[in-house]
Amino acid sequence: MCGIWAIFGSDEDVSKQCVSALRIGHRGPDCFRLENINHFKNCCFGFHRLAIVGDTYGMQPMRVHRYPHIWLCCNGEIYNYRRVTEQFGFNNETGCDGEAIISLYMHGGIEFATKHLDGVFAFILLDTQEKRVYLGRDTYGVRPMFRLLKDDGFLAVCSEAKGLMGLSHDDDDNKVDIEPFPPGHFEAYDLSPNGKVTLRERARFHKIGDMPKYDALVKPLGTFQLYTLNSTFLCVVSLPGGLDSSLTSALLVKHAKKSGIIYPVQTYAIGMKGSPDVEAARTVAKYIGSEHHEVSFTPEEGIQAIEDVIYSLESYDVITIRGSVAMYLVCQYIRTKTDSVVIFSGEGSDELAQGYIYFNKAPSAEEADVESRRLLADLYMYDVLRGDRMASAHGLELRVPFLDHMFTGYYLSLPAEVRRAKDGIEKYPLRKAFDGTGLLPDEILWRPKEGFSDGVSSLKKSWYETLQEYVEEQINDQMMEDAPKTFPFNPPRTKEAYYFRQIFEKHFPSKSKWIPYYWMSRWSKSDDPSARTLKHYKPYSAYSV
Repeated sequence: MCGIWAIFGSDEDVSKQCVSALRIGHRGPDCFRLENINHFKNCCFGFHRLAIVGDTYGMQPMRVHRYPHIWLCCNGEIYNYRRVTEQFGFNNETGCDGEAIISLYMHGGIEFATKHLDGVFAFILLDTQEKRVYLGRDTYGVRPMFRLLKDDGFLAVCSEAKGLMGLSHDDDDNKVDIEPFPPGHFEAYDLSPNGKVTLRERARFHKIGDMPKYDALVKPLGTFQLYTLNSTFLCVVSLPGGLDSSLTSALLVKHAKKSGIIYPVQTYAIGMKGSPDVEAARTVAKYIGSEHHEVSFTPEEGIQAIEDVIYSLESYDVITIRGSVAMYLVCQYIRTKTDSVVIFSGEGSDELAQGYIYFNKAPSAEEADVESRRLLADLYMYDVLRGDRMASAHGLELRVPFLDHMFTGYYLSLPAEVRRAKDGIEKYPLRKAFDGTGLLPDEILWRPKEGFSDGVSSLKKSWYETLQEYVEEQINDQMMEDAPKTFPFNPPRTKEAYYFRQIFEKHFPSKSKWIPYYWMSRWSKSDDPSARTLKHYKPYSAYSV
């Protein structure tokens, strides 16, 4: 996890504009650099580094001796950098994974490079010889990137939108769009002598569900199984106690033992007193033999964290904020109480494997498939956003093995009828693939879906109920009546949504279009996104199969 920032074609004092880069310092606590571009004084890179691979030579913007005209700023991890280095005979000068982007670009161009990257990434690549600027982002948008592009050719790019606020050259910053860069795409810009840019090309390099172009380490074997956890670093697992994090934890422990790693995999769970997630996580940790940590939080601590959570998220989506509070607090604990840096998590599994309870109400397998793909396409605005921002707020890095390109491509290639909920059980094929393997206890493998914001709650009084009591005192009925006028786009329909929106607008005025809609269950009349409002919801107990 790092923070990248760049401007091209500034008409202002660049030294003053660079202060904006400091707003994302939390993403890279190890070191920081600002660097002007040779012969382009109104262009500048900023980089905050979290050192994971290549501690000595990994500082950015990255430059290598054989290509002195190339500048690279990248936030992410390229998992197949050793593989492509060997495959194409590259010389890896720095020993860092990011250098593979430079080598692939010089070998076959920007489209070739992006198609051959296995990993999560958001990058800015400058070629001063060809006078080009390139932007690229991974398929699911696991790593964030925003851009600001003006009609006069001024371009600004940052990992988080907050680093672009105030850079528009206009008196009214609200007139200029700061937009999330689309996942799975690259953009190419022509760079003029005055540092201004002109969009030359925008193209998708990888479509959700397609098999990747690169030579994968592990390929499908013909029968369904979770066959790859594609990463090179074992450290710590966020273990809420649900199916996805439990599978990730169990497979990591199994792989660590096979690899001869002595250091125990660390697992973490968070919840209020009596949380069903904490109970389930404790069961998993004991079963797999991880070194387990339980973090407890009070309703007051949750309420107190809300504004920091919203500022970090850059979102006002209700269910995203609810779930982010607990994740923010557990990441805070990991950063302050341990030396762990990398977190493995289960994000993406519910969208891929149709794990939300409302999939039980899908009218057909085909409609369930369409909904699954829609959720995957929008992950970067919701669950993946939550995972990245809560981890990076505390200088941690998140890994999401369920969004491995080969795994998602293979899973989505299965017939729609196979992937739908079966007999009221969501994620049935995923559960069945591990049934009888002994990897997890049956009570966990067949545990019903529990939303993160619900699972961390106390059984006596839920996090949802705590929030409703609090916002009832903050927002009055007149404010709700005026909500459509106060917030014309995505007007809040509940006092909780209004309260969150107020905080969002305080920090990011007139930027509500960063979230196109409130996340809600499909095929349901409920006005609340919580799974507990749905007919198919079951409390913590195993399905009978």
